[in-house]
Amino acid sequence: MSVRTIKGNRLFWKITAVFTGLLIVLGIVFVVIASNFSRTYYTAAHQELYGDIARHLATFTQPFKNGKPDTSVTHDIIHSTMVANPSVEVYLLDTAGNIKDYVVPDKTVQIHQVNIAKVKQWISAGNMHRPMGDNPKQPGEPSIFSAAPVYEKGRLVGYVYAVLASEKQKAILQSLDNNLYLRLASYMFYAALTVAFIVGIVTFFLITDSICHIAGVVRRFKEGDYTARIEGYAKGNLGMLTSTFNEMADVIVDNIDKISATDKFRQELIANVSHDLRTPLSIMQGYVETLMMKKDELVATDREKYLSIVYDSNRKLSVLVEQLFQYAKLEANLITPQKESFMIADLAADIMMAYQLKADEKMIRLSIQAPDNLPLVFADISLTERVLQNLLDNAFKFTPAGGAITILLTETYAGVKVAVTDTGMGISPEDLAHIFDRYKQIHSRLAETKGMGIGLAIVKKILELHQAAIVVYSEPGKGTTFNFELQTL
Repeated sequence: MSVRTIKGNRLFWKITAVFTGLLIVLGIVFVVIASNFSRTYYTAAHQELYGDIARHLATFTQPFKNGKPDTSVTHDIIHSTMVANPSVEVYLLDTAGNIKDYVVPDKTVQIHQVNIAKVKQWISAGNMHRPMGDNPKQPGEPSIFSAAPVYEKGRLVGYVYAVLASEKQKAILQSLDNNLYLRLASYMFYAALTVAFIVGIVTFFLITDSICHIAGVVRRFKEGDYTARIEGYAKGNLGMLTSTFNEMADVIVDNIDKISATDKFRQELIANVSHDLRTPLSIMQGYVETLMMKKDELVATDREKYLSIVYDSNRKLSVLVEQLFQYAKLEANLITPQKESFMIADLAADIMMAYQLKADEKMIRLSIQAPDNLPLVFADISLTERVLQNLLDNAFKFTPAGGAITILLTETYAGVKVAVTDTGMGISPEDLAHIFDRYKQIHSRLAETKGMGIGLAIVKKILELHQAAIVVYSEPGKGTTFNFELQTL
């Protein structure tokens, strides 16, 4: 990657700017903390180094005579002390804290009394625990000091009070502090800039390497490799990006599979519908043409027979078209169940009565088994009727003469269980999983002539609208049973 590319990358400069700003702020905080720490350290050290000045002056001189400051004796000593250590200013206090004598210009002294309580506290305190006291030349600014009591003939007559941080010392420290601030700030700025630049470059390359890897996976997916997934990033923003892309890819692949399955079903549906429509239409066309060409030659019985065949084919065609319309509505969710409470036993009995003539013609025994006092079910009565009719139509297709079809009703904990059983040819295990697929033909000789139609697909859709599932039990040569359960109110 060229330098021009790095310079032109906004992400790189954003990362660098963030780290630079962060390190500069940390540098400023460090400078402030270091300055305060150095000032505190210097103050404590100065206190400990020169804390005995007042005691030495009180011990080796007699600053008070007859209860009053002896200026002739003490001025030279105090002046010499201040010359030797310019940061020290010495004052003589009476027992109340009033300043009685000092060797500094009078105009620079702002107050003439110090807090005697602080003096006594300082004398009684141990090392490293001594308080700050008043500075007569700078009221309101506590200063380090040294203090010692002065006794004359065993009687306390005053105190030696030495301020250890004079104005000159503060001026020197301020100059040193300013120089320290400038040097520390310079060092921290350049150090922060260097570190930020290095961290920015490293972070940039790490992030762009990850992004390039992710982009490569996305490109593979775009080019048709639908198995491509991003791996290796589980946490942070890249982890969120990874999981989001992987989930999106899974959804896209699932939708593609659904679209492919839908297209396959559409092709099967068109092929099977075309076949089923063509059969009755061909029959109708053939017999109508015969009637038209031989209308003067046909006897009445043949004419009646041909018309009956045309009528029967037309009826089958109408049923098929009606089923297609109903299935299309169910598939498009255009049908909403109008649920009500009704007796499922009465509905089943009425349907069985309507099918009795057909059963007699095919010599099939119809029966219904239901206990007394079945509870009312809560469902759409017309849709439930269509479910039972489609199951009976399917049973009639595959039940030979002499067989039996039974509707069995039983009460369950949540509602009423409905079972439609026949003694027909049964369904092989490999075909059992596909019987509810729309226009799925099962692979057997008899099914090839009669087909499975879309009746069972309609049954499944209607029961799904009722939040019910249909279960099939079948054994080749021994018959089939369809079970479903309707809830009570």
